[in-house]
Amino acid sequence: MTATVELPAAGGLLLRPFRDEDAPALIEIYRDETLRRFTRNSVTDAEEAARWLDVQYRGWADGDRYSFAVLEPRGAHDGPAELVANVVLKRADSGGPSAEVGYWTAAAARGRGVAPRALEAVTGWAFAAFAGEGLLRLDLLHQVDNQASCRVAEKAGYGFDTVLPALPPEFPLDGHLHTRHRGDAAGPAGLTAGRG
Repeated sequence: MTATVELPAAGGLLLRPFRDEDAPALIEIYRDETLRRFTRNSVTDAEEAARWLDVQYRGWADGDRYSFAVLEPRGAHDGPAELVANVVLKRADSGGPSAEVGYWTAAAARGRGVAPRALEAVTGWAFAAFAGEGLLRLDLLHQVDNQASCRVAEKAGYGFDTVLPALPPEFPLDGHLHTRHRGDAAGPAGLTAGRG
């Protein structure tokens, strides 16, 4: 799989692999306290941004982590599209029947449906791209106190499955596991499921 995949999403969003020029936007986005609370990474300067980007590049090269920058167009006179989110497909078991998705949204883009639209695009792509390798299920995990992620999961057709016990120190609180199977319809946001 090459790192040149571009995916359109509802509302004019465009998803593409991250690039070096995304570093300044990443640093700015990671200044958000809410984002830092629910993610395990730190991106406070150019060096940390370069390390974060390197993880994304290696994931594409190794075929086990496909991270997409989610871009939203600005007005005609406001310059290039803005980085507003990240959606990632993690395939620890390449060729296995399941994989995991994750995401974050920049503070300024929250509450506008960016995350469910981007998640739907990656979901459809994943089921289509890896159907021949037997991908049947996508899992989405979040801490129980992250109600916004719970709403995103439901809007994108990921049904609640179970509560997962905390695993301190990395996961200090219980979590929710949401799942979506290939062929499932999307949730109440009116999004359509990608079929593989």
